[in-house]
Amino acid sequence: MATTSNTKKADAKKAASKKKSSSAQKSSSPANAGAGKGDSLLQEYFVESLQDIYYAEKAITKALPKMMEAATSEELIGAFDDHLSVTEEQITRLEQVFESIGEKAKGKKCEAIEGLIKESESIIKDTDDGTATRDVGLIMAGQKVEHYEIATYGGLVQLAQTLGYEEAAQLLQTTLDEEKETDELLTTIAENNVNYEASEENQA
Repeated sequence: MATTSNTKKADAKKAASKKKSSSAQKSSSPANAGAGKGDSLLQEYFVESLQDIYYAEKAITKALPKMMEAATSEELIGAFDDHLSVTEEQITRLEQVFESIGEKAKGKKCEAIEGLIKESESIIKDTDDGTATRDVGLIMAGQKVEHYEIATYGGLVQLAQTLGYEEAAQLLQTTLDEEKETDELLTTIAENNVNYEASEENQA
């Protein structure tokens, strides 16, 4: 009887381990992976979305130097400078994504990023040079761009998986992780000193 009991326990443990392993595989590889492959409408939308963010990233490389020049906080200037380099790498990575799905890399005007960049330019115009208040505005403007990118790349990762483009999905996930890191860094800079410094500034 003891032998039978031990055998049942071993079988149950083995079954539980197998079930756990199966669940882990499902979480790392979505159940619908590749389900949309060959869907011309979804494929077209995916490519157009890539073109949209490709345009956006190139526009950001032109906007960041202006934001760096307008900023006062050395930490913020450094963050913008670092992200400029990261953005240039992300453009190259997007070109790899296009290549991996057999498409030519090209941009499509992104109205959303144009609006966000115009907002950052307005902040520079409407705030005083050398103030922490301007830095606060620049951080908020930068985070709005990051949130747009996070939403876009998050959606693109899912679409790539649905279409069965695993290489593209992995490349896009790398960029998504970088955008999240930048957003967190900007929050840290704001919370550590910039917001407090701005609260101490008086109107002229």
